[in-house]
Amino acid sequence: MHGIPHNVREVEEMIHVNWRPLCMAWLSAPLLALCLTGCGDDSDDETVIGGGGGGGGSQAGRCSHFDAQRQPFFGDLHVHTVYSLDANTQGTLTTPHQAYQFALGEELGVQPFLEDGTATRSTQLERPLDFAAVTDHAELFGEVEICTNPDYLEYNTLECLFYRSDPENSFIIFNLVSVGLPELPQFPVPEGIPLVSDLPVIGSNGTIPRLPFCGLNGATCLEAAKTPWNDTQAAAEAYYDRSSDCSFTTFVGYEYTGAPLSNNLHRNVIFKTEVVPELPPAYQEYPREELLWATLSEKCKTEDGCEYLTIPHNSNLSAGMMFETTDRFGNPYDAEFAATRQANEPLAEIYQHKGQSECLGTMGAGANDELCGFELLPYNNLTGDRFNGLNTGPPMEQDFLREAMKKGLAMEKDLGVNPFKYGFIGSSDTHLGTPGNVEESDFPGHAGAGENPADGIEGLTDVIEASPGGLAVLWAEENTRESLFDAMRRREAYATSGNRPVVRFFGGWDLPANACGRNDFVELGYANGVPMGGDLPLQPNVGAAPVFAVSALRDPGGAGIAAEPLQRIQIIKGWVDANGDQQEAVFEVAGDPNNGASVDLNSCATSGDGFASLCAVWQDPGFDPDQHAFYYARVVDNPSCRWSTYQCLAAGVDCDAPETVPEAMADCCNADYPKTIQERAWTSPIWYRPAEPVAEENS
Repeated sequence: MHGIPHNVREVEEMIHVNWRPLCMAWLSAPLLALCLTGCGDDSDDETVIGGGGGGGGSQAGRCSHFDAQRQPFFGDLHVHTVYSLDANTQGTLTTPHQAYQFALGEELGVQPFLEDGTATRSTQLERPLDFAAVTDHAELFGEVEICTNPDYLEYNTLECLFYRSDPENSFIIFNLVSVGLPELPQFPVPEGIPLVSDLPVIGSNGTIPRLPFCGLNGATCLEAAKTPWNDTQAAAEAYYDRSSDCSFTTFVGYEYTGAPLSNNLHRNVIFKTEVVPELPPAYQEYPREELLWATLSEKCKTEDGCEYLTIPHNSNLSAGMMFETTDRFGNPYDAEFAATRQANEPLAEIYQHKGQSECLGTMGAGANDELCGFELLPYNNLTGDRFNGLNTGPPMEQDFLREAMKKGLAMEKDLGVNPFKYGFIGSSDTHLGTPGNVEESDFPGHAGAGENPADGIEGLTDVIEASPGGLAVLWAEENTRESLFDAMRRREAYATSGNRPVVRFFGGWDLPANACGRNDFVELGYANGVPMGGDLPLQPNVGAAPVFAVSALRDPGGAGIAAEPLQRIQIIKGWVDANGDQQEAVFEVAGDPNNGASVDLNSCATSGDGFASLCAVWQDPGFDPDQHAFYYARVVDNPSCRWSTYQCLAAGVDCDAPETVPEAMADCCNADYPKTIQERAWTSPIWYRPAEPVAEENS
């Protein structure tokens, strides 16, 4: 396994440090127990680790590293390759097979390419991943296949000739025609017109149109879509380690890419097993999320061995649409609709290449949360400010997860179900086919770059507002599809901004105040509480307040990776007060936000104190048993250089002499973007729901 060391040899090969001595040097007793549990043991024998209620039981799985107390696996569930329209038109040639090879640590050539197909750049992970999923856009699967494969008769149609001669503009037009028009089916569709794949074409009866060469009912493009979809499945099967080593896990997946007027409604769809629908349900045929879930439920049945979940991303770019509280006909949510959303969508992507979706920090107590400014995009839909007239404005508070989750608490009071009950993951959204390529110091871009292939990249490797993206971390017994998928389903997951800290978060009513000084920290967490993503049990007695235990180990870094120490841990609470108003608060629970850590912007050298590990037991001082609430932890590193700063320094840009700065590097001197960042992790929330009132019996 790659992210979780199990013996000295593996540690030395992976990160060139001995993890166990680091554990011994860093940690007090409880965190030592956490590290040893998370890092596994040195034995290759299959063992059964019992006890620890809720931590996984006592039944061993098929992997030699099975651990009933669970361990963290690092991966990327948002990866685009040559089969995605946008990646393809940006020059990406990486196949799903090559993407998985890259995730395993192999070097990969990336654009710009010379005319003979030779890559002018290459990239490689210093630390391979534990799991990954290729999630190409299902929309236009067939169209891209036809226009890039001369075996099809339609290869020489005018649309395909245009596609190959002008990729940049064909990306815009293909997208606009097929998935980017206003959300036509938001109005009632005439009775007898089913929203399925045999819809009429050319936009009649409120349907999403297809390009003309797709033929009657889109049949030609639907048939062609089977080629990339079948190859996606074949790659996932080829690189899934089914041996007892369980060294790498793949998931069959795809992206559902609704973007009416460029307002982002995207979701990654992840399947638990190799049993998947013949074709992935796409926005073109199912242009609302409830239609997607209904179709997936019809085509992916548990009794057939098929299970799925959906993961929304970039709610920050949805211009108010991702967390709407009405259905496709404008009807308010009812309990059934809210339950459907919660059941199908347990996770959300809080961070990736196109910014964070945690918080905007302009309302209520959140206005005092300066960390909401981290990698915050300045616009609210996918066009951004790059196309005059289409940008719909600055970011909107309602598009961020913290605000949506507070809204969900309020809806739970009325409906009995919370539709926005999300756990958190991060991922990259790479469009180079490079899963996990999220190091700030060596960022090749995620959307293609370089105007002159002969000279390589000119300027920054991506637009200045973008970032390398993050990682998904899953607490699971073993590195298998079943175990990891179950972790996603129960929300025992956390997101990182690309770093690799090990974070535990438990909540309960009787977690001891000295949990951070005990060897059985993890066992206590499972036995006396619930892990991240869980629901607090009912208040056991009047006056009790929930207690939370959070611990973190710093990213150990490795060869070529300069990870920073931890700075602090915060707990963020959201709740609905007695007046029905949505509230939030941020609590500092460990570390020191004023530790004096700093960065030399002339060299990116860092200085200042920090922590190898942090742990805290915290009790909510303002708990009200009648108020719905959620709690999550945010673990923050000392500051370090942002990716753009590394590249500007390497290019020798001198912003004090603007006349010397090449136009392609002008954003190096853009004061709207920071020179430094603070890497971080976000745990999935722990939820509290008041007891249902007991109806009085008639006397």
